[in-house]
Parts: sequence; C-alpha cells; structure tokens
Amino acid sequence: MDGIAIGTDVVGEGKGAGRHPDSKLDGQAPTPTSGLPQARLQRVTQHIQSNLHRGLPLAELSAVVNMSPYHFARLFKRSTSVPPHRFVVRQRIDAAATLLTDPEWSIQAIAKAVGFRRASHFTNTFRRITGATPSVYRNRRRGK
Repeated sequence: MDGIAIGTDVVGEGKGAGRHPDSKLDGQAPTPTSGLPQARLQRVTQHIQSNLHRGLPLAELSAVVNMSPYHFARLFKRSTSVPPHRFVVRQRIDAAATLLTDPEWSIQAIAKAVGFRRASHFTNTFRRITGATPSVYRNRRRGK
C-alpha cells in the first residue's frame, strides 16, 4: 500500500509520505497568512505606479513577478487586503487627487493621465471612492 488518505492528510510510505498535499517541496506547509515576498510586492507596486496611464492587465502584473495570474492575485490580496484590480484603481484615484490640486490640469487630462479612457468613467469611479466628484473635490481643496 502506497498511502492511505485520512481527511486531507496523507499517511503511508514512499516519496512524499506524510506530507500534506499543499506543502512546499521542502516539506514545510505554507503559512496561511503569507503573501507576496516583500521584494516582489515592491516590484509590482512600482510597476503599477510607473504605468498608471495605461491598462494594467492581471497577466502583465503577474509576469512582472514571474507568477501565474491566479497565484499572483491570491498572494497579492493576502499582502494588500485588496485584489490587484482594486489596488490599481485606488492608486489611479490617489494620483488623480494629487493632480486635482493643480488648476492647470483639466479633469479630462487628469482622467487620461491616470489611465481612464473616458472622463465619465473617471468621474463615477472617483465619486464612488472619495464621495465627491473631481470638480467638487478640487473646489474643496481650494477652499471654495
């Protein structure tokens, strides 16, 4: 007999005997709360910041850290408490909020600069996240 399955543990003889099916190759079980290693998280967040002006598909983000999209998304969420897409959107809105303090930038130009193709989508997303439209936010920052 090679092994007997009991619950989710495997007991028996042979290669890998006694090892939990989810364990790492070195025999240590993964830490359930662990996420992306700090260096990988920093690399992908820098990539996001440098490329907010364009689309950032999950496949691209996962390739930055040499991981499958599924595994990357899972570990990224463990590290940041939000899925990659939501993180990117929040970074876009944070960048937009900074740009809104400069009156030289139009709202349409800001929308494009932070990766929104349509100003209307930018306005709706900005309002959903901040509670104010970009115009209202800008006016509040100016003290109007």
